[in-house]
Amino acid sequence: MLELAAKAMFDAFADAAMGSMLVDRDHRIVWISESYKQFLPALGFDDASQFVGKAVEEVVPNTQMNQVIETGKPILVDLLVNKAGTFLVSRLPLRDDSGQVIGAFGMVLLDQPETTMQPLIAKFARLQRELDAAHRQLAAQRRPKHTIASFIGSSPAAVEVKRQARRVAQTDSTVLLLGETGTGKELLAHGIHAASARAAKPFVAVNIAAVPEALLEAEFFGVAPGAYTGADRKGRDGKFMAAEGGTLLLDEIGDMPLALQSKLLRVLQEQELEPLGSNRVQRIDVRVIAATSRDLAAMVAAGSFRADLYYRLNVLPIRLPPLRERLDDLEALVEALAEDIARRTGLPHKSLSPDALDLLARHGWPGNIRELRNALEQATLMTDDAVLGAHHFAALAAVVGPVSPTPPPPAGASGAAAGLAEAPGSADAVAADRGAGADPAEPDFKPLPQAVAELEARAIRQALQRCAGNKLAAARLLGISRATLYQKLPALGIPTPQGD
Repeated sequence: MLELAAKAMFDAFADAAMGSMLVDRDHRIVWISESYKQFLPALGFDDASQFVGKAVEEVVPNTQMNQVIETGKPILVDLLVNKAGTFLVSRLPLRDDSGQVIGAFGMVLLDQPETTMQPLIAKFARLQRELDAAHRQLAAQRRPKHTIASFIGSSPAAVEVKRQARRVAQTDSTVLLLGETGTGKELLAHGIHAASARAAKPFVAVNIAAVPEALLEAEFFGVAPGAYTGADRKGRDGKFMAAEGGTLLLDEIGDMPLALQSKLLRVLQEQELEPLGSNRVQRIDVRVIAATSRDLAAMVAAGSFRADLYYRLNVLPIRLPPLRERLDDLEALVEALAEDIARRTGLPHKSLSPDALDLLARHGWPGNIRELRNALEQATLMTDDAVLGAHHFAALAAVVGPVSPTPPPPAGASGAAAGLAEAPGSADAVAADRGAGADPAEPDFKPLPQAVAELEARAIRQALQRCAGNKLAAARLLGISRATLYQKLPALGIPTPQGD
């Protein structure tokens, strides 16, 4: 009776479905119904003899029959999309008398469900688009945002930092970045990841000082399902799992509580972790970069930081020098920051006068590059002047003392015009030579656009001559950005070196 019932049920399923197939425990197709043969041409087969006997995942794209066999769990209603079309399908595991899975039975319940099940298909498509967009956004956020070349500077100290960073990028050992706040530790961590073999994998950064102490363990190691009241029923991955295969930046490692340091040490040594509330050990493959502005050696001596963890982190230490130790890079940093501020704010690029640079060079910069950017952005937003002088940095002047100021340009004059007001052959000199009452019909009269173009070309050549060909200095003298100067050089027949 049981065999008859099973056969009757099987025949009923086969007749009701638009197509059926049987797959054995080795994933090979052993039978297809007569109605299933209608899909063979779209799958690239002429007859059943070419189809039956093949592994199902090789001939039916996106099939889940193999998953049903491996897990022993049915998939009752699912959408299958492949080159043959879109289908509503069901899949059931088949078991022997002892309960072992011996194969699977698949049915095509509905062909082209997008025509008869429009609301369900539309919802499925919308959810799929949202999921794809979320995956793209998450992947973009976890890509490195900087390279080692983004660490601006050509001073000996900056060159040495970049040399060390390129060297450690070729290894998988733990890196410890040491330096005052605002020296560029996170930027360099991005650069090390981008130059490593893990560049295509995630880069995840977590600021330990910004996470409440009670949540740190869950933030790092994840949470098992139902670990505590209010926990996600599906559990939650921590930062280590989010960075799997890539790099994890532990910023402000000196603020990590002692109770958590021992667990972090085990993860670094064994490359395995246990989520909060779980007894299951998970293997991980993560490269760790730690960063701190605190003196870890002094903290170890004081007993506020574990010595064994310090030795485990201090494998490849890199010290980032403060700005006051690499003032040779100040002009390049100012230029790069000013261009970035102009891009982000939509305001014109503003250059600095020599007395402003002198003032910045005399400041101690306890906040380093972060403080420098803050000072430049504040000065940029608080004035319409094209050239920032020492008087635009009043707060800094109060700290470092007065400097000999460069007089501000006259109201309404651009930085370029102000810087060239006394230049031989300027517009004022030409007007004075010709007299106020010059007749436009005279042979030497030129239309304004032509006169401006000639004045601009003459000013650029004079500026380059005065600065011995240094384009950054010439752009500063003219009151324009280096990028603007480079755009104008080809029209004057002046080549731009590849290095620039």
